[in-house]
Amino acid sequence: SLVLEWNSLGVWEEGFALFCQGLGANSVLQRLDLRNNQINHQGAVELAMALRQNTSLQELDLRWNNIGLLGGRALLNSLHSNKTLKRLELAGNNVPSDILKAVEQAVNHNQDRWAILSEAQNRADVLTKEVLSLKNEKNRQFLDLMNTIDKQREEIAKSDRMATTRVRQLQEALDEQHSIMNSLKAKLQITEAALALSEQKVHDLGELLSAAKQEQTSMTERHFVELQQQKQEGIDREGKLLRDLSAASEKNLLLRNQVDELEKKCKVQQDQLFQAKQDFTNTTAELKLRAVQAEEHLEAEKKRFKKSLEDVESLRVKEVDHMTQHLETSERSMQDRIQRLEAIRIALEEELSQVKAAAVTERGRAEEELIKVRNQARLEEQQRLEHLEEKLRLMTESRDEAQNCCLKQKQMVTEAQAKATQASLQAEGLRRRLEELQQDLISKEEEKVTEVNKVKVELQEQIGRLQAERTAQDGLREKIAALERQMKALTNNHREALLDKEGEISMLLEKLRVKEADMARMREEEAQRASLLQNAIMAYVQGSPLGALSPRK
Repeated sequence: SLVLEWNSLGVWEEGFALFCQGLGANSVLQRLDLRNNQINHQGAVELAMALRQNTSLQELDLRWNNIGLLGGRALLNSLHSNKTLKRLELAGNNVPSDILKAVEQAVNHNQDRWAILSEAQNRADVLTKEVLSLKNEKNRQFLDLMNTIDKQREEIAKSDRMATTRVRQLQEALDEQHSIMNSLKAKLQITEAALALSEQKVHDLGELLSAAKQEQTSMTERHFVELQQQKQEGIDREGKLLRDLSAASEKNLLLRNQVDELEKKCKVQQDQLFQAKQDFTNTTAELKLRAVQAEEHLEAEKKRFKKSLEDVESLRVKEVDHMTQHLETSERSMQDRIQRLEAIRIALEEELSQVKAAAVTERGRAEEELIKVRNQARLEEQQRLEHLEEKLRLMTESRDEAQNCCLKQKQMVTEAQAKATQASLQAEGLRRRLEELQQDLISKEEEKVTEVNKVKVELQEQIGRLQAERTAQDGLREKIAALERQMKALTNNHREALLDKEGEISMLLEKLRVKEADMARMREEEAQRASLLQNAIMAYVQGSPLGALSPRK
């Protein structure tokens, strides 16, 4: 802000012109107070030139100066190119009311333009902030989603590793069971071979051993049936475990497919966000380019028409001055020639009067000498008449020439008048052109306003789209939450199934321990029975007559 009131800056025109040049080059000053500084119309013209170049001044106070009509017009013309001045005070400057109204309209137009630009800038800033916040939120959501997916992958990998270890343990247990079963089979074969040998040995014993043999065969059949049942149960359990393992692997595959689908959806959403950002940046850049091009085109048109008007006005003034000077010189030359012709006519009339007086005086004398000098007088009169006729002929020719010159001058005057009318018509045409250009400017401003409204509508539509995408993302979040809940439920179910499997495996191990204990007990019982049979056979052999005869041998 700069206050210079009551300083008489307008008195010294050169100093004020330098001050105006500095004002035109300044790009920081926003408020200038020049009240009561004796600024005339020339100072107002310098101020108008400075305002055309200045791009920062918003308030200018010129009250109580002597700007007048010309200064007011110059300031009004400068407001057509200045788009930053929002307040101009011209009270007490002898400026007509129509110019004051036009200046007020131009200043109001600048104020409206600044308001629209500030509003558009604020909205653009708000939109950019919203877009940045949405972008940050999207990135954060994407990072959270990727973290949750990584955690789920790690949990799935851990569960897979645990399942593989447990399957490996179950496989080892089954291998151990198979080895135990094979050892049992081998032992059974050994026992069967031993029984066959014992049967071959005891075949000679007769009917007493047949009963024992039948009992032994029944016992072996029962043991064999039990072993077959145990084998079938082990095979069934193995199939069940394999089916459970295949179901768990299928569930793991389904979970992996769902994770892949979620990753694809996230990638599609990222591509859509990137495309929306690119569209938004392209639309904003195109709108800025259009606004800048429209302003540059308007300024160029204004400058060009102002220059053409100034050139036409200067040419018209020069032609009118030239024609007026030419007419004045021609009139002066004609007046001089007419005066000379009048002087010649007066001299000729005086000569005629003198000649007539001389003729009258000489007539008296000539009457006396009439006879003598009649011939001579006739000759002299004829010569004088011829001379006078030649003078009259020259006079008539000069008069005709003067009349022709007058006609030419009149024609030139008419031509000048025609040219003046043509110039006035051209001026009117230029004024009409100016009015048309002003209407075009108004229409362009309206188009600009419509374009701004369109941009606003497009921005609102983009905001709606972003809101729709936000709702869609909320839906995706809900779906992801539902999928996470499903994943948790599946993991819980998987854990429960693994716990159940572990419980079943522990039960199977306990049953295997029980069976092993039973097998050991049965072995002990079989060993006891075999020892009893052997003792009985030995006692029988010793008590039989064959046994009594044998020592004698």
